[in-house]
Amino acid sequence: MSRPQQPAVFLDRDGTIMDDPGYVHRVEDVAIYPWSADALRLLRRGGFAIIVITNQSGVARGLYPESAVHAVHAHLADALARGGASVDGWYHCPHHVDAVDAAYRLDCDCRKPKPGMLTRAAAEHGLDLARSVVVGDRWSDVAAARAVGAAGLLVRTGVGAQEERSPEPGLTADAILPSLPEAVSWILRERR
Repeated sequence: MSRPQQPAVFLDRDGTIMDDPGYVHRVEDVAIYPWSADALRLLRRGGFAIIVITNQSGVARGLYPESAVHAVHAHLADALARGGASVDGWYHCPHHVDAVDAAYRLDCDCRKPKPGMLTRAAAEHGLDLARSVVVGDRWSDVAAARAVGAAGLLVRTGVGAQEERSPEPGLTADAILPSLPEAVSWILRERR
């Protein structure tokens, strides 16, 4: 008998759990939103796996090495742990079709809005995508959710308020909310 799959909350990084001044690649530039650790703890108590998914085209554009992404994630994990929160998996897409480095120049399946990071995380962590939720500040996050049958929430932090004013044709979010705490309330109310 196989183990039942767990639902997950897939969180965009920049603009959702931390500030997004653009191409964050130094740990000293990381500014975690004050509510992020509390929000993650509530999701964990609600029975959700927590996965971070982030496009990092700065790697492909030659702005910083991929090791910088790992360093930022390690720093974030430590900061969240100090707040009693944890993340089950960190996934990033370093690719872009206009990459300066040929190794990263491809039309991959992991760059949101494509669902590759979500499907990879689901396979590696035993996740039920149909019972999962994607939270982010861009329409590409909502589109990635739709691609796997998950719920998609748009938050107004980061560039979310701008995105809300420029909706993608044929794409709607399950909810548009002020920030991650309100998204967590929606998830715990609608997805239990």
